Amino acid sequence: MKPQRFLPEGAPLAGHRPKLGFLGTGWIGRNRLMAIARSDLADVSCIADSDGAMLEQACRLTPGSEVLHNLDQLLERELDGLVIATPSAMHPEQAIRALKAGVAVFCQKPLGRNRKEVSHVVAAARDANRLLGVDLSYRFTTGFQMIAERIGREDIGTVFSLDLEFHNAYGPDKPWFYERHLSGGGCLIDLGIHLVDLAVWLLQPTGVRVVDAALYSNGQRMRSSSNVVEDFATATLECNDGATIRLACSWRLHAGCDAIIRCRFFGERGGLEFSNVGGSFYDFHAHQHLGTSSSELCRPPEDWSGRAAVDWLRRLAENPGYDPACEQLVRSARILDDIYYAGLRQE
Repeated sequence: MKPQRFLPEGAPLAGHRPKLGFLGTGWIGRNRLMAIARSDLADVSCIADSDGAMLEQACRLTPGSEVLHNLDQLLERELDGLVIATPSAMHPEQAIRALKAGVAVFCQKPLGRNRKEVSHVVAAARDANRLLGVDLSYRFTTGFQMIAERIGREDIGTVFSLDLEFHNAYGPDKPWFYERHLSGGGCLIDLGIHLVDLAVWLLQPTGVRVVDAALYSNGQRMRSSSNVVEDFATATLECNDGATIRLACSWRLHAGCDAIIRCRFFGERGGLEFSNVGGSFYDFHAHQHLGTSSSELCRPPEDWSGRAAVDWLRRLAENPGYDPACEQLVRSARILDDIYYAGLRQE
């Protein structure tokens, strides 16, 4: 299965104009709401949040939308799709309820806190024959689309090594991120999920094995009995075809800048690199390397953060049915589970 390319921006919808609901209107929910509203490709019928202040801010973006307060009220409306941007622990139940009601779902990552939860949501989408998407937004940057194209053409030969990093010099500002039963984990499931997803999406390996891993909290190696979440994680993975993946991610690292985001892919005929510019969370460039020379593939600026949501919307308009590509989400969740198991020192 080749990496999925996003549909062209600005192209007309291939099908009908979907009617959408939004559940969760925090910062990221409002960002995706704004992206979809700006695309003018859907009718934002209703928005819901238990927080009145968040709802008030969201209403300014779509003043004609009906204001609701919970999922029950949303599912009483005749919706084509639901965008979910709530705390992680709520995602599986909310997504499954919507799918069983015949409503397509676009959910913030992670879809579930572990492989079991993700599997249940994917199964619900399959049983209901409804489109399921997750906001794994880095796939939709121009840089990664160009890298996917070159890896697919084998421009650098067979990829045998990947070095993937995502370090955030800050940390989440919501308390639930630091409670394992609510979040599923710390920086690994928050940031490392993107790295694992990109590796699986680009390489399409038949299998991945965790060779070693380590999880830390405040500089101390974590044990399986720990109730805290990790703020630093490293892992080495091996694909069945022989490729090695090294990944590292963190919160509040003394990085000397806001963020370090860098992904490097090495083949026998060249290399590809995606990296942030000047410590930015939003500005990226990509390069192709040959020996000591390097050519730029793309540079900032670009408005990419809402592109995954708009792409899901376009696919929904064309065909609201189940897309087997979402089964990759289960594979990535299993890899994350394996890293957690290998990285926590067993008692």
